[in-house]
Parts: sequence; C-alpha cells; structure tokens
Amino acid sequence: MTRSTDPIPSTMPPDAADAVAAIGRVGAVARRQLLAWGAGGALGAWGLAGTGTARAQEMSNTLPDLIDRSRQAVVAVGTFAATDNPRFGFRGTGFAVGDGRRIVTCAHVVPNPVEKDLMITVPAAGNASGQPQLRAVKLLRRDAARDLAILELADDKGALVDVLSLAEVDGDRPVVREGAAVALMGYPIGTALGVTMATHRGSIAAITRAALPAPSSNALSERAVRQLREGALEFLQLDATAYPGNSGGPLLDIRTGKVVGVVNMVALKGTRESALSAPSGISYAVPVKYVWPLLDK
Repeated sequence: MTRSTDPIPSTMPPDAADAVAAIGRVGAVARRQLLAWGAGGALGAWGLAGTGTARAQEMSNTLPDLIDRSRQAVVAVGTFAATDNPRFGFRGTGFAVGDGRRIVTCAHVVPNPVEKDLMITVPAAGNASGQPQLRAVKLLRRDAARDLAILELADDKGALVDVLSLAEVDGDRPVVREGAAVALMGYPIGTALGVTMATHRGSIAAITRAALPAPSSNALSERAVRQLREGALEFLQLDATAYPGNSGGPLLDIRTGKVVGVVNMVALKGTRESALSAPSGISYAVPVKYVWPLLDK
C-alpha cells in the first residue's frame, strides 16, 4: 500500500454526524467560533450562502473562469493513521502557493501537538488516476495568534502544478475594499459526501477587529485573552454564512482572482450546532497581509 495514492474515504466524521443530528437546538448568545473538524470540538466552515440577485448577475461572467483556474490548487487537509477508520481524518481546507510545495491553512486546522501524519488531498482532476490522492506534508510554520499555518510537501512526488496568487500588500492599505465581491473555495461537510470542492460567493461587509465583547468571563479563552493583550487583529467580515469544512480555505477577490484572506471563524447564536441549524450570516477571514510574513521567513 502506498499512502500517497489512497483514495479518500467518504465517511462523515463522528462530530459531523452529531452536529447534523443536533439541528434545531439553538442557543441565544452570539459568539465567535473557530471553524474546523476535530479542532478542539470546533466546527469548520463549509461555505457561503448566496447573496443578492443583482450581485449574482454581476459576477456570473467571471466566477466560472475563476473557479476553473483555481480549483486544482485547493486541497483538503487532515491526518492519516493506518489503524483509524477512516484512515484520513479530515480537518479543514488549504491551498497551494508559491512553488507548489507550500500549503496555506489555519493554525487550528493542524493538530497541536502533531501526533499523526499530516496529509493533504490532491483534487481528482489533477491526477491521472481520476481519484483524489493523498500527499504527505509537514508543519513548516504556525502563527497561533493570527490562526495561520504553512505546510510543506514531505514526499518526493513533485510540486503541485496549480497554485494561487496572493494579493500584494502595500503598507497598511487594505488589499480589498468593503463591498468587494469575493468567493470562498473549499470542501463542504468535509468528506462526508466525497471529496468535492465547492465555491460560494459573497462580499466584504467590513474590515473589523478580532476582539468581541464576551457575554461572561467563562467565554474568555486563553487565546482570546492573549489577543487582547497583544492588540486586536484585523479581520475581514463577510456578508455570508460560513459552515463547517472550509476553515483554512482561500477567500478570493473575484475581480483580480487573487487571495485576499483565509476563512477561519463564524459568529454563532448559541451552541456550535447552531452553525447548521441557525446560522448567523456573519463569518470572518484572516487578511492576506498576515500570510506574507510566514512565507517570507
């Protein structure tokens, strides 16, 4: 058996089944939730709900071309263990950049500590076999404060052919404006329905800060307290709903075709199950300006 060529099982992760079964139980307190299967029990972002008809018509001429150019660079990220069932444990989304050997994703998508082999899937259309394939990767860098991680291919099978371009950063000037049309690419519902990449669209609702008022002291995590001490981080607020599975996926400016952010969290109305049963319609992405320093090291 060669692990790098194994097709990905399509079994729904246990916590996905629990989340689906829990649809209908909705809490009352709004909060933010990191988005990944298996990341401390947090849900991952699946996709974005559609926005207005006018915007859909405006983007219809360019979005299909963007999808065709970008889809082969978007991968599923997970762990691999021969004794696990399924052997590939899906955790989130990532995307290839640069020379095709580096993958950008969210820090919370990568286990900490890393106790199993890390793997990505290469989309089926990019393989001669016609099936998704596993590729071994290793953790190169992690920026937990900004929820970003860089993975690197760890086998000798060559670089990924397709990569995404990051938007250029010019000082503190935003790389994308409020109201800009954007597209999110990733893997809805993980691998529960097979390894199927999906694209959803929305727009930048606001360029905001990470710190939100907590309903009580119990809601202040160690990560949240650390961010408050270091200063609030800039985030892109989207006008669409994020669901489990796309955490770490690229947020693309539809006009330029370049990555402007990395999807990482969603505002919840109550429990994490409410991301499915009663989505808030508010999701967030890490601006690309925080990705560049990790790649430049």
